Amino acid sequence: MSLSQVETIVRLAGRGDGVTESGRFVPLAAPGDGVTADGSVLPGPHHVKPPCRHFPECGGCQLQHLDDESFGAFLRDRIAGALGAQGLAGIDILPAHISPPNSRRRASLRAERRGKQVLIGFNAEQSHRIVDMHECHILRPELFALVPALRPLLARMLPARGQGGVRMSLTDQGVDLLLEKVEADDLSSSEALTAFAQAHRLARLSIDDGYGPQTRWEPDPVTVTLGGAPVPLPHNAFLQATLEGEASLVAAVRDAIGGARIVADLFAGLGTFALSLDGRVLAVEGARDAALALKAAANRSQRQLFVDHRDLFRRPLTTDEANRFEAIILDPPRAGAKDQVPLLAAAKVPRIAYVSCNPGTFARDAKALVDGGYRLEWVKPVGQFRWSTHVELVASFAR
Repeated sequence: MSLSQVETIVRLAGRGDGVTESGRFVPLAAPGDGVTADGSVLPGPHHVKPPCRHFPECGGCQLQHLDDESFGAFLRDRIAGALGAQGLAGIDILPAHISPPNSRRRASLRAERRGKQVLIGFNAEQSHRIVDMHECHILRPELFALVPALRPLLARMLPARGQGGVRMSLTDQGVDLLLEKVEADDLSSSEALTAFAQAHRLARLSIDDGYGPQTRWEPDPVTVTLGGAPVPLPHNAFLQATLEGEASLVAAVRDAIGGARIVADLFAGLGTFALSLDGRVLAVEGARDAALALKAAANRSQRQLFVDHRDLFRRPLTTDEANRFEAIILDPPRAGAKDQVPLLAAAKVPRIAYVSCNPGTFARDAKALVDGGYRLEWVKPVGQFRWSTHVELVASFAR
């Protein structure tokens, strides 16, 4: 084979495929790999051996064949590409934070019963088929340790050939476990749940049979510590995926708002950012349970933190309201803040920190802020979902 027949992977596409100079897409290829005419991949300097036996079948990871250098470059390129599509070029994109292996503190797994056998794991890539998990290099060990123990428990609670869900989060008191689509109405099932919770020292065990979560075991109120304050954890509440990623996001937000002492935190959730700030903070959150939990934490910690239960999609912060603050933090869901951003773009707030989990909607909103007179100073990529194509970021805007 001549060298002229080998193409080089020069970048990664948004879904993780390698792309050659000629525009050819090659699955499971890393930048610097060679690709022959028949599609064979010749590993280059950034191609590593995937650590997990389930890769690439399991949909939990798409990029285990990359080293950290090329994974970080992938995160930066995703952001630069989205900004470039909006005509925003030359933006300072900082080195990416990448959370370490076995650091993810929350997971949503699928479960399926086949007779006496129970499969538990992530779905296969672009499929509803469950890859039965026997090792995992992204989950915290406390979470993964429950997987084999859950199989016999679910074997008696899932309908024959039925599917359910397993949601796990690591809290201050231990693992918060929610089992979905299970049947646990009889005495023996209730006793089995209690025995399981006791044996594994769970913080909370709940079931959801289709009518919402029902707590079956919670010896002490479950909390998560944010900014040094314990916050009550509602069922299915959002947590940042890793402690390391959360710390990186918080640090970047603090850098972005500078020394601001009067701050509004929009889409505040449980207070990841609001509880990490000094000064006077208004936290605005649309989810009732999250707003109540944050209010309780703020009251106990005696901080200058005021919570407004408000749907920012239906009733965004007005320009006049925004002008009362020295800085605003914006952390919308994946859809972005299309209705809120134009009102901020017309305001005179000196600094805005924008946190996003979707480079596309972030770039759309960033364009609106820049058109309104803001300067996009820098963007910090955050790779909490190690080895996945999921990108998070913090961006700093200044008047």
